[in-house]
Amino acid sequence: MDTYELFWAYMRLDHEIDEFYHELALGQGLSDSAFAVLWSILELGEGCTQRDICRQFFLSKQTVHSSVRKLEREGVLSLLPGEGREVRVCLTDRGRDLAREKVLPVMEAERDASASISPEEWRTMMRLGERWLAGFRAAAAERLRKEN
Repeated sequence: MDTYELFWAYMRLDHEIDEFYHELALGQGLSDSAFAVLWSILELGEGCTQRDICRQFFLSKQTVHSSVRKLEREGVLSLLPGEGREVRVCLTDRGRDLAREKVLPVMEAERDASASISPEEWRTMMRLGERWLAGFRAAAAERLRKEN
């Protein structure tokens, strides 16, 4: 396999990982965005903002807003005013139970799987991913500059 074929094998693996998270969310009876919102609150702490949630999972404002409003209607979340126009997102008692039952086991499984790879291996993967992204940005800029 040449480097480009290996790159696409890696991309397929990345998409397979994304698909597995999707299957896990659906298996827990949650949409991807609801799963991400609950995960973010567990990770970031109650009172995080919708902006924090967007940044945590690289979701659009519209996606997070829609999901948060739906979860609020279902009695899973409550919204509290923050500074200025900020809205703080908190779990209700029902939401805490739901997050503990549906999301926390997946988070724990992710942590278990992550522990099977050494810190040095993780640093190597990060370094290589960053190197590839820098190279892609430079190559794209060069090719697009030539075409314009």
